[in-house]
Amino acid sequence: MGIEFKRINHIHITVPAERLEEARTFYEDIIGLQQVARPDDVFDAPGSWFTLTDIELHIGVEPGMPRSIRHYAFEVDDIAAARKHLEDNGVELIEQTIIPGRTRFSFIDPFGNRVELLQFLS
Repeated sequence: MGIEFKRINHIHITVPAERLEEARTFYEDIIGLQQVARPDDVFDAPGSWFTLTDIELHIGVEPGMPRSIRHYAFEVDDIAAARKHLEDNGVELIEQTIIPGRTRFSFIDPFGNRVELLQFLS
């Protein structure tokens, strides 16, 4: 028998220490996530936590962050509205390879983390 997973609990991304406040602003004001309490007394490095439906996005500080194909993907209800909102806020979009049954695109947050948004087609 394998591991019985319930759900994703959280996603953790990293940002340089000097850009943590900028990350908070980006994810709260531009992306629209709600910041939640983080037990700062148990962590050595600063960070922030946000809610995203029934999971959390954790932002931590880490030096030296090379770009890679690592990313996280969020399913959205209206991909066109999400695209417009990001473009209206000056976020550069990256078109992705077409996967049958879904539409998607990515963007790089201001801290080098790749984010994919996708919507399943009916």
